[in-house]
Amino acid sequence: MDSSIQERYSRQILFAPLGQAGQHHLLDAKVAIIGCGALGSFHVALLARAGVGRLTIIDRDYVEPSNLQRQMLFEEADAEAALPKAIAAARAVTRINSGIKVNPLVADLTPRNIEEHLENVDLVLDGTDNFETRYLINDFCLREEIPWIYGAAVGSYGLTMPIVPGKTSCLRCVYPNPPSGAQQTCETDGVLGAITSAIAAIQAADAIRLLATGDVAHRITTMDVWKGQTRQIPQPDPDPDCPACAHHRYEYLDGTRRAPVSLCGRHAVQIHEQLPNISLEELARKLERIAPVRVNEFALRFFPAPFELTIFRDGRAIVKGTTDIGIARSLYAKYIGA
Repeated sequence: MDSSIQERYSRQILFAPLGQAGQHHLLDAKVAIIGCGALGSFHVALLARAGVGRLTIIDRDYVEPSNLQRQMLFEEADAEAALPKAIAAARAVTRINSGIKVNPLVADLTPRNIEEHLENVDLVLDGTDNFETRYLINDFCLREEIPWIYGAAVGSYGLTMPIVPGKTSCLRCVYPNPPSGAQQTCETDGVLGAITSAIAAIQAADAIRLLATGDVAHRITTMDVWKGQTRQIPQPDPDPDCPACAHHRYEYLDGTRRAPVSLCGRHAVQIHEQLPNISLEELARKLERIAPVRVNEFALRFFPAPFELTIFRDGRAIVKGTTDIGIARSLYAKYIGA
């Protein structure tokens, strides 16, 4: 190992379970971070400092002032310039560690592009904000036998779980179907930076251990930093009837379970049947703190300028103000949850 590299990572190499052999593995590794927000920005920073040789950063969104409270990699200048998060993160990485390669992709991960974007990665970190994309990652990683690490946080609560194909239960073993109804989101229920950094740190630690040693503890970690509660339980055994890991039916990867999204007239996108059983009245109470809301027995209209969202009780939505499907899906995930 080159002396400058030895010096840079000396404190990490001195950690006996990792050592020089583990550091070599990190330097040779390629990791994809899907979503570069509160969790993903922290993943990028930690893995860049740890010396993971190649990072692919995939995010469809832009830096906003409200991100700065918890998204550790970004600065006020990034928000003022409305930089894409993937680009801002890549620029930060060059300042943190010029010795690694970074590939920023301003993109919405879909069944059509996932193979190209995740080609030859050794591990995937979940920094996403919706179950649809997580199920897609789960299908792809199972098919390609790539480990990935699920994580989520909202309010003061978060959880994380490593998924190693052939060794652990997968996401659909634990969550056979997406949650029904509108979900808590950072936009509607808030989030503490402490919980996002804590969950992301556990995810990053699992990633480093997997890359360096090929091993990881098979457990689910939950945490509430406001209540001061942390819990770890063993992961359940793989479900012998799981459609994904047992029967190898990759319904999100082949598109049969992906919610249809289409252009809807002039400057609008329609999202079909994402989240059934939505309580429009409960959703209205949350959203009216953010922007004007109108609701009746049939639908809810929400006006976060410059957009307008119409949400129906069966989960369908029309997003006006854009023809970009990625932006429409991002707005849906932000305000309604998915």
